[in-house]
Amino acid sequence: MSTTDAPPPGPAVAAPRADPAPAPTVAARTGPVSTAVPGPSEPAPDAAGSAARRLRHNADFRRFWFGEGVSLFGSQVTALALPLTAVLTLGAGPEELGVLRFLQLVPFLVFALPFGVWVDRSRRRPVLIGSNLARLVLIGAVPLLAAVDQLHLWVLFAVTFGVGVATVLFDVCWMSYVPVLVRDPEQLVMANGKLGATSSAADAAGPSLGGALVGALTAPVTLALDALSYLVSMIALALIRTREPVPTAPARRRRLSAELGEGLRWVVGDGYLRAIALVGAACNFVTAGVQSLFLIYVVSDQGLDPALLGLVFSVGAVGGIVGALVTSRLLGRFRLGRVYVGSLAVAFAACALIPVVGGTPPVRVALYTALYFLMFGGVTTGNIVVLSLRQTITPRALLGRMNAAMRMLMVGFGAIGAPVGGVLGGAIGVREALFAMSAAAIVMLVPILLSPVGRLREMPPPAVEPVEAA
Repeated sequence: MSTTDAPPPGPAVAAPRADPAPAPTVAARTGPVSTAVPGPSEPAPDAAGSAARRLRHNADFRRFWFGEGVSLFGSQVTALALPLTAVLTLGAGPEELGVLRFLQLVPFLVFALPFGVWVDRSRRRPVLIGSNLARLVLIGAVPLLAAVDQLHLWVLFAVTFGVGVATVLFDVCWMSYVPVLVRDPEQLVMANGKLGATSSAADAAGPSLGGALVGALTAPVTLALDALSYLVSMIALALIRTREPVPTAPARRRRLSAELGEGLRWVVGDGYLRAIALVGAACNFVTAGVQSLFLIYVVSDQGLDPALLGLVFSVGAVGGIVGALVTSRLLGRFRLGRVYVGSLAVAFAACALIPVVGGTPPVRVALYTALYFLMFGGVTTGNIVVLSLRQTITPRALLGRMNAAMRMLMVGFGAIGAPVGGVLGGAIGVREALFAMSAAAIVMLVPILLSPVGRLREMPPPAVEPVEAA
């Protein structure tokens, strides 16, 4: 999941899209540009080393990376401490926890697209700082209210929803801000790899850290420490010196619906983005369904100790760190399309094998851990490739709306996959439902293999920036 100005200009890929709205026109891609972009398929070792050195010396990206890393670890702590506050402090039951989870996810469906328009109209850094400030205040209010015995379940619901809204805004914005700090496409892949490795490290260590803090300090006090993580992120963002250009104002004021439509048309009209959106949404649907069934299957049906289950997830998440660290090397050695197809094929093959695992408890734990290691690693590598591709081929004026549309599709289908898996498990049995989801994972290999992204040799030329219509 960084550059000082617009991406360097590249050749137009297709004729500009005709848009009846009197607004900036953007060079549109009507489909895949080319399956073999001219130029060497493998960067020279000196060039790759030079790009890595330049990224290491990019002080503003380092500041952003540090602040984002602290915030990611804090978010993982929140994900555990908020529901534990509901259970341990307020006596919430499964129904209330279901509402809490819903309130965490629904902002992505409701606010992602409007926030994308806002991000494209604004400088990104103030928006990032503001969203972190909102999370700091909301999460910091929980321990204060608990200390004076004024924390109620409806208050926690409101805080959860507010934090979810701020998280949507931050997520949409940071993906559009990284190309402001990192201009070179090769460095962009490396930057996304570093952010991906940090995210995977937070996935691996965050739950354990959160559990230890809750056990030692109580859930509300843990949230107070989490609030401080957003303060650290705000300070890191405030120290960034790269000047962000003011977004070009349209010739005439445009309606929100017109700008939303422009972003959606960009995603649907571009062959690469359309394939990424469809494959990604289906992938999230399948993995969310498998995840919800897996928890019930291994704990209730197989009697796996919850502590061992946590070990499976934590060690498995290390695969994401490994995947993030090797992505740049893989892209230096193999074609971009092969890395994309290979990484997702590994992830879904591992997903499909989950219901066939057998043997003694230690053997099952070892096999589940290995499969989750492969899943995390494959998905992380694939995510870095497609995120870098999205950032490269989308004009900066559309980055917010493009990322918002992608987030809405990914989170939306992920949210649907979990209840569908639960309903299927109740209807035909948990293990049988896992087999059904595994079959869907195998079917997913077909669109991955047919995707135009899989035929790319290297990163396409950067997008042409908007030009004002007469």
